Amino acid sequence: MSIELRVPAVGESITEVQIGDWLKPVGAPVKADEAVVVIETDKVTVELPAPIDGQVVKVLKKKGEHAKVGEVIGYMEAGVAAKPEPKRAEPAEAAGEVRVMPAAKRALAESGLAASAVTPTGPGGRMLKEDVERAVRAATQAPGTAPSAAPGAASRATSGAATPTPPTPPTPAAPAAPAPAAPRSPGGTRDEEIVPMTPLRKRLAQRLVEAQANAAILTTFNEVDMGAVMELRKLHQERFVEKHKVKLGFMSFFVKSAIEALKEIPQVNAEIRGDAIAYRNYYDIGIAVGGGKGLVVPIVRNAERLSFAEIELAIAAFGQRAKENKLTLQELSGGTFTISNGGIYGSLLSTPILNPPQSGILGLHAIQDRPVARNGQVVIRPMMYIALSYDHRIVDGREAVTFLKRIKDCMEDPARMLLEV
Repeated sequence: MSIELRVPAVGESITEVQIGDWLKPVGAPVKADEAVVVIETDKVTVELPAPIDGQVVKVLKKKGEHAKVGEVIGYMEAGVAAKPEPKRAEPAEAAGEVRVMPAAKRALAESGLAASAVTPTGPGGRMLKEDVERAVRAATQAPGTAPSAAPGAASRATSGAATPTPPTPPTPAAPAAPAPAAPRSPGGTRDEEIVPMTPLRKRLAQRLVEAQANAAILTTFNEVDMGAVMELRKLHQERFVEKHKVKLGFMSFFVKSAIEALKEIPQVNAEIRGDAIAYRNYYDIGIAVGGGKGLVVPIVRNAERLSFAEIELAIAAFGQRAKENKLTLQELSGGTFTISNGGIYGSLLSTPILNPPQSGILGLHAIQDRPVARNGQVVIRPMMYIALSYDHRIVDGREAVTFLKRIKDCMEDPARMLLEV
């Protein structure tokens, strides 16, 4: 008896999904609750588990095709799957012949070179255009053979008979210089690969365009001396890891300092709703992380109630699950403020884009040793540029600058966060 594989409900607002990779092809054995196929949406990626022990017997929706929630996309049957037949070699491969690719055929015809004079290097013994060009260059650069004697001279040498010397013909005029040859195109293929956008990438692109079109985005910058935080981490890292089973990173410090700044400048934690402004007295901080399908922003809820260790544990779990495409829709929904750390990729300075309907996003960057003035002396300090992009409709420039200054003060004197001064 066949068992239907249906698209599960993945969120209240999601009615259509895109089929991802079939993790278990037709005929492959599958155990109950083992992932069979990846289901992609514009917000999350989920895996459809097998309802029974058995095998996939039919696929109705291939990778890249769309399906409605509740639609049947395949069938399973109970029982052990038969072993798949071994892959049969193509006729050319079975006969030991060289498979000449179309571009290579054209190159052979243009050069007049025989296919037997070319050594193929492509996958499966295929002959590529580059192989033909390489053979042509080798033939051109090879030492030339001495020209053979003219037929008349050869006959005179063999007959031994004396013949009268013909009169010397007049010296012909020098031929005109040949026109310069057209430059050769560089070697290598110019292929293109067309890959459809995933629902997540399409949704991300749509939201970024909406943010630019619907908000008055402005960015202000400052820089932070990271020395105090680095010393604090170095001093307590070993005990912190031993107690909490997670490393003490920079992000928990920035989350804590951002909360202090949001309390002082509540407009950055607010959002526009029609003709009104909604001020939130809670702090759900989104942490932008790179996932398997693109950038996602899971939310650390009520971050003001969490300790440094709880924040670090939450971020570490989000990062791991983002790589595995296992974040849920609930974990990605909402958020009152976002922090994006481009510094882990080496970014020195950038202007982050708002995550609508939020009114602010903090951009972090790489830490670099730079010369700065301290007490009238030039010293080398570990410095980081920070950026705040904000919605100028509800956040004024003075407030944005004050917000970043508060973060700078907290990071350069971490004790202020504990003492709330």
